[in-house]
Amino acid sequence: MSVSETTTDEFDDTLIAEPDRSAPARIRLSPGPTRRPTPEPAAPAITRQIVFDARGVWVDYGAKRALEDVTMTIERNLATALIGPSGCGKSTFLRCLNRMNDSIPGFSVGGELRYHGHDLYGPTANRVEVRRRIGMVFQKPNPFPKSIYDNVAWAPRNLGMKDGLDERVERALRGAALWDEVKDRLKQSALGLSGGQQQRLCIARAIAVEPDVVLLDEPASALDPIATASIEDLIHELKLRYTIVIVTHNMQQAMRVADRTAFFSLDENRTGALIEYADTKTLFSHPADSRTRDYITGQFG
Repeated sequence: MSVSETTTDEFDDTLIAEPDRSAPARIRLSPGPTRRPTPEPAAPAITRQIVFDARGVWVDYGAKRALEDVTMTIERNLATALIGPSGCGKSTFLRCLNRMNDSIPGFSVGGELRYHGHDLYGPTANRVEVRRRIGMVFQKPNPFPKSIYDNVAWAPRNLGMKDGLDERVERALRGAALWDEVKDRLKQSALGLSGGQQQRLCIARAIAVEPDVVLLDEPASALDPIATASIEDLIHELKLRYTIVIVTHNMQQAMRVADRTAFFSLDENRTGALIEYADTKTLFSHPADSRTRDYITGQFG
């Protein structure tokens, strides 16, 4: 091994001791350059499939512009939260994602809104198929006045998915973390369930047709804290299989469940607008827009 290859640890004390003046002078050796470990290459960024691609989306209700120029993408198997004050268009935008606004008188939408590259509002788009692939759960639990079983089986029956119906119902109830609580009373009325159970039943009903996306419009706003925690735990499980988009007024809830968060507010014309969209941790800790900062710190809203 040459001197240039020797490290400091390999020198013994004789190489750095005071020289013996009675002996021939020794040559002091300097250690070679310390070898630094080669840094590990940075982990490659995860590239996720884009599920929704909104470009310049606007919404009118009659002569009233409700939403203006929304441009954002929503990625697969993430939970994306839409937050903001009341009346800023976040629920309007959510309902655009599965064409739930279509039946509202005076509703019109413009810009470009694509789902896996397909124009959601194009002339060939099938609204029934859109809503099968993009399920929705509303703010207030709304079980049908039917049995628990028939609530979950309702959509598959209407869509002709009758093969293996019992297994499909069980799978949906398990997916909504409700099976163990209701498996012995499937023929009883769903109206006898608690509020939290009814909301999880509505989630089971939505996923019974095996959608790609689940939209949640303030799903826990009418629930007690224990039921709310159950819904939030369920969202973490659901995003392993589905893409989740949730509207919430609860900023702490957005921080707990969402991977990405979009902040909506009113612009100078009192029209709903997307103000900022970022990873949840970044948006809440280092907002780029002063309006976002003012909202999350309670200055308005």
